[in-house]
Amino acid sequence: MKTEEYSERKLELEGWPLNLTTYRIGATFHCHADNVSPGANIARTTGASREEAENKALDRAKEYLSRTKRHAV
Repeated sequence: MKTEEYSERKLELEGWPLNLTTYRIGATFHCHADNVSPGANIARTTGASREEAENKALDRAKEYLSRTKRHAV
């Protein structure tokens, strides 16, 4: 199968930079969120629409990032 409707955008969530990548394979949209600086994968989701997949990924990423403690440097 072929990847279609690929999009990538950068945003900030819970004070962290986030890269959100969305694409469609067949009838299913896939979305993954990763931390921009180290590039660590935070969330991977699927959905019937782009909005559904992105909202699920953002909700999961928000949950994980809100639990992450920041230390003063």
